[in-house]
Amino acid sequence: MKQVRLLHNPSAGDEEHDKEHLIKMIEEQGYVCSYSSTKKKGWKDFENGLEVLAIAGGDGTVRKVVKALLERKMHQKIWPIGLLPLGTANNIGKTLNLEERSTEELIASWNNCNTKKFDVGMLYELEDASFFLESFGFGIFPYLMREIKKLEIRESSTPEEAIKEALKLLHNIILSYEPRQCKLKIDDADYSGIYIMAEIMNTQSIGPNLHLAPVADPGDGAFEIVLIAEKDKEKFANFVFDRLNGKDVAYDYSTIKAKEVTISWDGTHVHVDDEVIKIEKDVEVKVEMKEGLLEFLV
Repeated sequence: MKQVRLLHNPSAGDEEHDKEHLIKMIEEQGYVCSYSSTKKKGWKDFENGLEVLAIAGGDGTVRKVVKALLERKMHQKIWPIGLLPLGTANNIGKTLNLEERSTEELIASWNNCNTKKFDVGMLYELEDASFFLESFGFGIFPYLMREIKKLEIRESSTPEEAIKEALKLLHNIILSYEPRQCKLKIDDADYSGIYIMAEIMNTQSIGPNLHLAPVADPGDGAFEIVLIAEKDKEKFANFVFDRLNGKDVAYDYSTIKAKEVTISWDGTHVHVDDEVIKIEKDVEVKVEMKEGLLEFLV
């Protein structure tokens, strides 16, 4: 029988996605399932003979597990990941079109062994982070993430309510944010300018489900670079306002495909996925694509 290791964030999802229910659903599909909570010690000890590494949680849990995998020796196996998206935003799950199916349907689909390659963005000259899965960027998003941590959202809030609160906050930030100078080289072409946001994206959406790169393919070996210039500040604020009011439309602008980026920003904070990192002003960060490093069951 196939062996599955379930790595679970017990604070994600509802009572139907607790430890017992998840193990039962997996074993009903003919797997032998071992379990670890990502909140407890020992979850990084991966046994031999695994065929699927299941992750039940949100984007932050996926990043936590991938970080542990990448810290192992590079010749060691990285197993196909069966993602059960149980978080608030689930930008990775949405990009992989996993949210259209129930947890039971996702687990049942693992037997088909259909996989999707997933690229990883590698970061250089940044002391506190070495990779990203969703996006890396400067400007309004690091500011948003810092403010979200200060925002008290009720534990009883639904993911939809939490996202709405984040969008309200983002809209206010856009209106008050002062554009900054950005030195930017994209595949040897100079795109330096004054922006309110510069995002190097691997997934289609970031943060509170903002679809900034609707055609992004995390397995195509290229980033989607999203630049919001000073002149487009009002247009972007209107886009967020529409999203806040239930209009789920893509932002109308062009993205730039790239494999390698060098960037520095007139500011001291950057975000790597959902983490905010303080850096020295004008530090030049190099970003490279590591193609097909991960594999997700789809």
